[in-house]
Amino acid sequence: MVEYSLAAMTAVVVVLSLEFWLLRTGLFKRPAYWVTMAIVLGFQVPVDGWLTKLDEPIVLYADWAISGVRVPWDIPVEDFLYGFAMVTAVLLLWERGRLAREQA
Repeated sequence: MVEYSLAAMTAVVVVLSLEFWLLRTGLFKRPAYWVTMAIVLGFQVPVDGWLTKLDEPIVLYADWAISGVRVPWDIPVEDFLYGFAMVTAVLLLWERGRLAREQA
């Protein structure tokens, strides 16, 4: 069973569903969102790469919990999915709160 893989993919689907069918903030159309994601990746790759490197890992993943796809520097692809979902969910809720305050 690839539990982390399934959880990460589910998180992405939930976040995308929130935006496209419920919140509709237009976040994905904003250049600032994509710049933010590039900044997140700029920090995630070296830190996550250091934490998950196969020759001296600090964070270990059970082989049965992940897909086994690791890019770059031995980072499990699931970490990118989870990171996308986590950061995007926070930004969506933040944006929704801002829009609600403006309408009040």
